[in-house]
Amino acid sequence: MERPEGRRDPDGDYGTPQKYDPTFKGPIYDRGCTDIVCCVLLVVAIVGYVVVGVVAWTHGDPRKVIHPTDSRGQFCGQQGTPNEKKPFLFYFDIVKCASPMVLLEFQCPTTQICVSRCPDRYMTYLAAHGNPAWLDYYRDFCTAEFGNSRKAPLEVLKDRECPAMLIPSTPLARRCFPAIQAKKGVIMVGNETTYDDGRGRRRNVTELLEGAKKANVVLETRQLAMKIFEDYTVSWYWIIIGLVIAMVASLIFIVLLRFLAGIMVWVMIVMVILVLGYGIFHCYMEYAKLKGEAGSDVSLTDLGFQTDLRVYLHLRQTWLAFLIILCVLELVIVLLLVFLRKRILIAIALIKEASRAVGHVMSSLLFPLCTFFLLCLCIAYWASTAVFLSTSNEAVYKVFNESACPFSGQTCKPETFNTSNVTKLCPDAQCLFAFYGGETAYHKYLVVLQFFNVFMFFWLANFVIALGQVTLAGAFASYYWAFKKPDDMPAFPLFSAFGRALRYHTGSLAFGSLVLAVVQVIRVTLEYLDHRLKAAENKFAKFLLSCLKCCFWCLEKFIKFLNRNAYIMIAVYGTNFCTSARNAFFLLMRNIIRVAVLDKVTDFLFFLGKLLIVGSVGILAFFFFTQRIKLVQDTAPPLNYYWVPILTVIVGSYLIAHGFFSVYGMCVDTLFLCFCEYQHKCPPLPSGCPVWGFSPRSRGSLCLVFSGFFFFPFFPGSSPAFSPAVPAETPSLSCHPSLCFWCFGLGGINHD
Repeated sequence: MERPEGRRDPDGDYGTPQKYDPTFKGPIYDRGCTDIVCCVLLVVAIVGYVVVGVVAWTHGDPRKVIHPTDSRGQFCGQQGTPNEKKPFLFYFDIVKCASPMVLLEFQCPTTQICVSRCPDRYMTYLAAHGNPAWLDYYRDFCTAEFGNSRKAPLEVLKDRECPAMLIPSTPLARRCFPAIQAKKGVIMVGNETTYDDGRGRRRNVTELLEGAKKANVVLETRQLAMKIFEDYTVSWYWIIIGLVIAMVASLIFIVLLRFLAGIMVWVMIVMVILVLGYGIFHCYMEYAKLKGEAGSDVSLTDLGFQTDLRVYLHLRQTWLAFLIILCVLELVIVLLLVFLRKRILIAIALIKEASRAVGHVMSSLLFPLCTFFLLCLCIAYWASTAVFLSTSNEAVYKVFNESACPFSGQTCKPETFNTSNVTKLCPDAQCLFAFYGGETAYHKYLVVLQFFNVFMFFWLANFVIALGQVTLAGAFASYYWAFKKPDDMPAFPLFSAFGRALRYHTGSLAFGSLVLAVVQVIRVTLEYLDHRLKAAENKFAKFLLSCLKCCFWCLEKFIKFLNRNAYIMIAVYGTNFCTSARNAFFLLMRNIIRVAVLDKVTDFLFFLGKLLIVGSVGILAFFFFTQRIKLVQDTAPPLNYYWVPILTVIVGSYLIAHGFFSVYGMCVDTLFLCFCEYQHKCPPLPSGCPVWGFSPRSRGSLCLVFSGFFFFPFFPGSSPAFSPAVPAETPSLSCHPSLCFWCFGLGGINHD
């Protein structure tokens, strides 16, 4: 907007505003392709990503994650293999699992075979050799090479064809571990405190305990994962029902917001306060109920981490922590509502106009489902590629021994190991399966391929989100700039904006998502380094890493905010990413106070809406899965950890609510940015300033609330004399010329 000569332009530090164009009618249709180089780069990267996936699927084998593996790298219980009916892994001498080698190689230095059942009795091979019935039972726990029962017992044990002894065992995660139990404080296995090691010596069962602990070091996490998986298998349909309830509640809330925006916002605020208040009341009642109960006064630090979270609910300190957190959250929300009450009026007026815009583009409410589907494809492709890459290694065998041996840790081949020099120099050495790896170029660059997989996931996920944002921005911008609504709007504004985005601006979206993906990958790398340095004593390194994490977190938030507004400018003007980002940044800086007032207050209101839906569905899920609803008490499934479905429902409900509210958030941001853009295009007026782009009813509301503490007379019906492009019959609401400054809020057009 041009100003009289001799007057300093306060906006000069933040670029030159767009000049007034009476022919401008919204998103430009005659536009060209932007950021073609980035578009080509994205296509090449996707082709490379597909090639990596195909190579990974060719070499990978997910069975390695599911099934245990014997000493020869064969899967236990895998259908179509000789071990199909042998689902359990049996250790010849589990005492050797107490070796520190287990923690280094994740492999016990003893022979391991697949068996159909775990042993249920004490027995030694020396005793079974002379008894045919015992020997038939013992044969189930020998290798396939054991076929000649006439072989001398010492020779059989030397060749490690059979274990020296059998111990009563129970299967755990498809592995046979000693059936250890404690009776009156005494560790026992099969009602015995000692056992025969098969070599004529009696040993204490505590040695078995140590071996079992070391062998179980890798299995504890897998056991937890299996229990969580079991919970999902028995509760998945109830989880889906909970997510459907969250989707229906979100849809009903959004539809009501369309017709009763002001009322729904205040109802939402009151309901959030009531839900938090009920949470505070419930926590206090649980805290008071546990008073005097045995064990309820144990501190969280003394208890430590427990996989069964129900243990924590029997502690008073847990409910006290919940009580304090909810009280602080309630207090913060109430204080924000008190101090932002006038700003909330402005936000409500903008939400009302956003509701009308959504009403003209109702298909936008279903568009998040498309974005969600594409994101699910990205996640599924990334996860499957990661699994196949991590399981595409080959079986690597190494020399394991009990005594000193120069060949210890070297690779070997089981087929030729018994005839090699290693067995001559190290009689107790064994060639056992160590891990999955490889020496080829493909295996050497697996880490690089995994890094590329993570990077492409972030890039494509950000691209999908950017495509959704620019599509919604184009549709809502068509509403804002339409002179006659809906006559001047496209027949299908959402599909029209989607087509423009893919046809002309794939490169720009790829550019913006690439910048964000680079920052996110750096953040992931920093988190990995922080995890690795947790045990380090270098405080300066920890401090530097914390500073870098904070800086890149702030950078990511800024880039997301800038990209979002840049996509709006791309949807309206069709410029490239850098130009759009620069213009959006300058426009926001020229209206920085409005941005702080409107954008963040509306975000706060939308956050309360998400909190209301998530809190309501979460409370319902908590009472259902903990069997506290008497009407459906017998319907709730039995669970190992009831927090598994509850957390799943809560996280899923938040994602669903976020998807629906993101439509309103994008609509508010688009209308606000278009309003700021139009304000700077508007020339000095002798007769008033209409709030262009909004409906007549909203213009009065916006003018009123933008005026702050003042009330001015408005003159409805006056048409803008300055714009020949505006039809005379277009209704508008304008304010007194000298007060047009206040009509646009905190800062705006200056008039002589």
